[in-house]
Amino acid sequence: MQIGITLIGIINGAYSGETFGVYAANSLRELNVPDRVAGPLGYGIVVAIITYLSVIIGELVPKSLALRNAEGIACLVAPIMSAFARLAAPAVWLLDASTRLIFRLLGLSSENEAKVTDEEIRALISEAETAGVIERDEHQLITGVMRLADRAVLGLMTPRTDVEWLDVAASPGDVKRILLATLHTRLPAGEGSPDALLGVVHTREVLAVLLGGQQLDLRALVHRAPIIPDTTTALDVLSVLREAEVPMALVHDEYGHFEGLVTPADILEAIAGAFKSDSDGAEPHAIERDDGSWLLSGSMPVDEMAEALGLSLPVRRAYQTVAGFVLSQFAYIPHVGEKVEANGWVFEIVDIDGRRIDKVLASRGPYTRRVPVN
Repeated sequence: MQIGITLIGIINGAYSGETFGVYAANSLRELNVPDRVAGPLGYGIVVAIITYLSVIIGELVPKSLALRNAEGIACLVAPIMSAFARLAAPAVWLLDASTRLIFRLLGLSSENEAKVTDEEIRALISEAETAGVIERDEHQLITGVMRLADRAVLGLMTPRTDVEWLDVAASPGDVKRILLATLHTRLPAGEGSPDALLGVVHTREVLAVLLGGQQLDLRALVHRAPIIPDTTTALDVLSVLREAEVPMALVHDEYGHFEGLVTPADILEAIAGAFKSDSDGAEPHAIERDDGSWLLSGSMPVDEMAEALGLSLPVRRAYQTVAGFVLSQFAYIPHVGEKVEANGWVFEIVDIDGRRIDKVLASRGPYTRRVPVN
C-alpha cells in the first residue's frame, strides 16, 4: 500500500506539473502576468488543486464510504489486495531489507515496540461511547478498572480514624454496646490499641455468644487477617483478599502502625462508585454547581478529582486524596477560607473537621498566590 500511494503521488506531481502547469502559466500570461511570476504561480496553483482533489477524492471520501460498510468492502477488495501483495512481494522484500540495513548501520534496532498508552485506550473508549458501541455505564466501569490499576491501597482503604474496632480485653457490656451501634458485619480486634490488632471478628459470631449467655472470649473468635504495607498496589490487594481467610486486610506503615483497612467493597467502590446503602446518607464525593465550580470531599480519591476537573497529576505522588493534594499545595495545615491555586483551579477550604480537611471548593479563575502541582 505504501509503495502504491507513493508511486501515485509521484506520478500525480510529475504529470500535473509538466502538463497542467504549462497551461496554467500560459493562462496567467494572457492575463498580463509577468513571465517570471506566471510560471511558478501556475505550477503552484496546479499543485494546490491536485493536492486538494487527492485528499478529498483519494483519501477522505473513500475512507468515509468504506467505514459505512467496512466488513463488506473489506471482503470485496481482499482478493484484489492479495493479488497486489503477491505481485509486490519482491519490492516489499527489497524495501524491508534496505530498511534493516540502514538501521544496522546506525546501530539501531529495526523492531517496532508496539506500546498502547492509557490515554489512547481512554480516547478509544470515549469514541466508542460517542458512536454508541458501548453505554455510558460501561464506559464508567472500564474507566474505573483502569483507575484501579494505578491506585495504591492508601487511596482505597478506610483510614484509621474511621475504623471501628473491638478490644479483646473489653467487658461484655462494652462489646455489646459497640456491636449494637455498628453497621459492619466484621470488625478488627486488638489488644488495648489499634496498633496491636490481632485479626478480625465476625459480629454475628460474637452476638451469638452474647445472646446465648455463654462466657465471651474474643480471642477465641478472632480470625487471622492479612497485614499489608501501605505501599501495596490495588491489584496486589485484590490478590491478597482472594486468598485471605476473611475478606479484610489490615494496612500498616513502615513503622508498624495501623493505618486503615481495606475490603472487597472498597475495590468495588473504586470501580463502580459508592453504593447508597453503604454511604450511610453521606453526600457524594463531588458535586458540580451551576457556576461550574465543584464541591469536593476531602476523602475523595485524587485521581477521580483529576478526571472530573481535567487536571494532570504526577505519576509519583505522596498523596491519594483531595485533602492530601490540597495539603501538598499549602505545605501547612490551612484554615477555613484559605485558598490556593494549582493548574488554573482555585481550591478553597470550606470545612475542616478537627485537623482533617473535610470539604474543598474548586473553581476556575486567577488568584494572587500560585502554586505548581507537586
